[in-house]
Amino acid sequence: MDYFLKRNVLNLFFPNRCPICNEIINANDRFCPECTEKITLYNGNFNIDGATEFYASIVYSKAIMPALFMLKSGECGNSDYAFGEYLSDVLKDKNISDKVDFIVPVPMTKQSMRKRGYNQAELISKVVSVETGIPVKLIVKKVRNTEEQKKLGKTERKLNLKDSFEVNEDVSGKRILIIDDVCTTGSTFSEIAVILRKNGVKDVFCASAMKVLQNHEDNIV
Repeated sequence: MDYFLKRNVLNLFFPNRCPICNEIINANDRFCPECTEKITLYNGNFNIDGATEFYASIVYSKAIMPALFMLKSGECGNSDYAFGEYLSDVLKDKNISDKVDFIVPVPMTKQSMRKRGYNQAELISKVVSVETGIPVKLIVKKVRNTEEQKKLGKTERKLNLKDSFEVNEDVSGKRILIIDDVCTTGSTFSEIAVILRKNGVKDVFCASAMKVLQNHEDNIV
């Protein structure tokens, strides 16, 4: 069934709700009009070590926190769709389908997947895939548990992620887009980008639904 047709059918039985305020909204709406007005679109520049380019769609703020909390809590609701659509807007504007061969969501360990029930980066990636036509491939695995990044400083984040990812497919000469829900210092993106480069990837692009500005790093969910 077509992705958007499926959303409309499901909406008949389970009305779509704004992932920020929980108000009922139309089947293919992202947020309600009032909450949409509180969202700030990201237009900054940020460099990721090992990556060709970085993109983000929304600035992380208190206004968007309820939707991110829902996404990370295991409830999800409409948050994956809303963030995926916003990120798709940015990526289509950058003609991303002409630049990459496939999308790789930032992976979780099996233990974390069992706890949450899904990988939020993968859910957002699937929305982007529908909008751009770029396939999603789960070719990077997280092979060991790490401390929560939000509890660590920039240097500690890099050490925390060292040797925690592996590539399980031949990616020589490929162009890859890594997607995550939120980017703070870029340590996760960088670690995966470096590993992909070592495995022969030609270009690595990174994209997150939200970008945490430096003065908000201590407030991340």
